[in-house]
Amino acid sequence: MTLQERVDRIVHLLDSKKAEEIEVFDLGNVDYIAKQVIIANSLGGKHTQALFDNMKEELKPLGESFYGSDESDEWIVADLGEIIVHLMTPNYRQRYSLEEFLEELRAAKNSQK
Repeated sequence: MTLQERVDRIVHLLDSKKAEEIEVFDLGNVDYIAKQVIIANSLGGKHTQALFDNMKEELKPLGESFYGSDESDEWIVADLGEIIVHLMTPNYRQRYSLEEFLEELRAAKNSQK
């Protein structure tokens, strides 16, 4: 399975479980810990954990490896090797502005070309 197919499968799964504002950042040309980053809003604390639990239940049997995670009710980070998934409540997502960081990272690499 290609990296893009894996990303598409994760995005579809999150969308089917009511995650909101799902964004994918392609960082394949950037010196970063992952090639793809997925950020999605949960509807609240329990939904954050439910999204993560569902990802593990659905994706592990399909061969996806979960190398580590950092979990709280507001923000869960899942390391799937070439893919990092951030599940966040809207307040945390707004507070930490990961999109800005990832866009700056990508823009800095593009300006070096």
